[in-house]
Amino acid sequence: MALVICRRFPGTLCGTPSQPALIKNHINKKLLGQTCEDCALTARMISTDTRMAAILQLLKPIRYWTFCSPFTYSATQSMAWWNMRSYMWHKGQDSPENSLCCLARKVNICNTSASWRLLTTGSTLPGLEFSRASASKASTLNLHSPRAMKIDEEDIETFDSLEDPRVFLQLRPEYQLHSYNRSETCQPLSVSEGELILHKVTVYQDNLQPQIIVDYFCKLSSLPAEQHPVLLSSTSFALLCQLSVKNIHLFDAPDLINILKAFVSLGIPHSHSMLDVFETHFCHKVWEMSLDQLLLVADLWRYLGHRVPRFLKIFFSYLNLHWKDLSLSQLIHLIYIIGESRQAPQDLMQKLESLILKYIDLINLEEIGTICLGFFKSSSSLSEFVMRKFGDLACADMQHLSSYALVNILKMFRFTHVDHVNFMKQFGQIAPQRIPSLGVQGVMHLTLACSALRFLDERVMNAVAASLPPRVAYCRSKDVAKILWSFGTLNYKPPNAEEFYSSLINEIHRKMLEFNRYPEHLLTCLLGLAFSEYFPVELIDFALSPGFVRLAQERSKFEVTKELYTLDGTVGIECPDYRGNRLSSQLQQEGSEMLWNLARKDMNSKPEFLEALFLLETMLGGPQYVKHHMILPHTRSSDLEVQLDVNMKPLPFNREAIPIEDVAKLRLKHVGVSLTDDLMNQLLKGKSKGHSQGEIESDNGQQPLKLEETAKPVGSSLCNKVDRLGAIEMADLSPATCLQAPQVKLAIQLTNRNQYCYGSRDLLGLHNMKRRQLNQLGYRVVELSHWEWLPLLKRTRLEKLAFLHEKVFTSAL
Repeated sequence: MALVICRRFPGTLCGTPSQPALIKNHINKKLLGQTCEDCALTARMISTDTRMAAILQLLKPIRYWTFCSPFTYSATQSMAWWNMRSYMWHKGQDSPENSLCCLARKVNICNTSASWRLLTTGSTLPGLEFSRASASKASTLNLHSPRAMKIDEEDIETFDSLEDPRVFLQLRPEYQLHSYNRSETCQPLSVSEGELILHKVTVYQDNLQPQIIVDYFCKLSSLPAEQHPVLLSSTSFALLCQLSVKNIHLFDAPDLINILKAFVSLGIPHSHSMLDVFETHFCHKVWEMSLDQLLLVADLWRYLGHRVPRFLKIFFSYLNLHWKDLSLSQLIHLIYIIGESRQAPQDLMQKLESLILKYIDLINLEEIGTICLGFFKSSSSLSEFVMRKFGDLACADMQHLSSYALVNILKMFRFTHVDHVNFMKQFGQIAPQRIPSLGVQGVMHLTLACSALRFLDERVMNAVAASLPPRVAYCRSKDVAKILWSFGTLNYKPPNAEEFYSSLINEIHRKMLEFNRYPEHLLTCLLGLAFSEYFPVELIDFALSPGFVRLAQERSKFEVTKELYTLDGTVGIECPDYRGNRLSSQLQQEGSEMLWNLARKDMNSKPEFLEALFLLETMLGGPQYVKHHMILPHTRSSDLEVQLDVNMKPLPFNREAIPIEDVAKLRLKHVGVSLTDDLMNQLLKGKSKGHSQGEIESDNGQQPLKLEETAKPVGSSLCNKVDRLGAIEMADLSPATCLQAPQVKLAIQLTNRNQYCYGSRDLLGLHNMKRRQLNQLGYRVVELSHWEWLPLLKRTRLEKLAFLHEKVFTSAL
């Protein structure tokens, strides 16, 4: 780290060698000829890598060196600001070009490297703070600009979690009434004046009036930024803080707010114990303050990074009584604060949603993004009506919607599972163009939204796959996990699949230490890869090792037993040569029981499944011919298994369906009657007549006896008629028959639309993997698809039985 100081001075600046030894002299003294304005200029500590460290020498030297640090601005916010300005211009307000003319005074740098960032001073106009770049650089981030240039990769990947979500505060002047603006500065204070104030604090500590204490905080916060660490470590400033705590009951609300602003400017550590005292006192003041003041206080706490759950709880109680008084800007700002604090009472969120509907025609696109992010972060849902309204507004002008707002809206669509078809179609058109200029985190959220909404657009997925390999090093473990999961869930392999997957698998290896902190991310990675038929053996061996399993169960905030069991079961089937770690039998049993309980409860609650089960039992001859269970427990869904012998007759293999005492009484009688084609035709005679009787049933709701007998195909009616002829005894469950090896094993699956990509018949990753594994184990999958079976539920019983007969016995051939 190196201390970097920027001093504005007329003339051209050129790069010079670093001389850190000269910094100390400048920190401790105010040199002759240095103005207050010079002292007020920003100085910061930055990382000194070969591309960013710059030491600037004035062409008109004053016999000391000055250093300059650029503000590190993310491309996401730059694009948000630029597109926001384009949107406002589109609505008839000032054009972006006019606004950008007065953004800031820029420092031009002569340098010898190929890629240097433009540097800007701290004393800029208010617009600069959120432009995060010069006018020329902002224009490069406008994807529709003919002057678009190559975007700096580091700028794209830089994300400021504090500043980036606050772009909306520049959209309306009303926001300035209740939000903190870091660019606001008091009269600059020289170092000598600051030393004088600290001296007075020491000398007059027992006689300082409350208003003087507030004034001292405000003035000291105007010291040059490089002096702040020195100030915070001084005993005199610590004494001033003690005096503020001692006299805190004498401060009114504006005084407390001014002190809090000073804390923000000086960078008081968020863990400082003094802040808890101030939170307590603000709690006592809530009911005396206005909405603007309360929002400003909450905003200042956000800037300090200090969590204030007690203050927010009282604030929200206040809002429950005064929510109707919120203006549009106050409403948007409040939702932002709620999202950043990750807490909100649901009754208040419902009231805020009604206000959103009240102001819906006045809210712009960036504010829609802010609303969606606030509700998403606080785990609060929005109604389908509101989400569809947001989708309609975004579709009307999506070209002017910033990428940051687009990502936030998609997060909320993902959270609410609202399928806005027009929005997703337009998203599929503009996303491929924006993905190369979007940070990896944004790309991850776009991809994850697509998988959660089951929306497969090959253009989007191909753009993601093409953009990631060159910048995979910027991925967090979470990004790698969610991207692999999304591609696996959508069951899609891009054209550059080999490069795409190899780069992400290599990145998993490099992030093994990070997975120790977030073990669930490694399991997500491996399951996503398994969906796509990739099995990195060494990673699987590590994930199933006793040490990592224990770590995952202890550290993860999620229940990981299901993920571990799914991975273990998949490896057991699809990796026959695997000799690495496997789950213990105890964990396998726990996972099996957990998943079976969930699957059984889910399927038994569906009328369409219960009817299919009952009709299959009726058609085949009884419950002993059908078994509802999880053939592959680790795949998280159940099946109806049917087994057929060499003659394509159902086997009564489900011994659990018949009481044990009844089984002991059943014996096979070998009478020697041959089942010829003529006999079969006689037994099935009357099928056409039964169809007309079925039509009568649909009208009067009664089932004639002959229909039931006639509708039963070979598996049931044949056995009944042959029993009457003395050929065999019905429902034979003797050991000899039960142990007969089946010729065909059927896995009958009742599917629903959530198992397929949206608007298609392409299975999602988990369900496709299950069918792949069933086939490997010798099962034939019989699908009772929702688009076939659900409409049949309204038809006659005969038609349903005929459909099931066709499915079962045709699939067996």
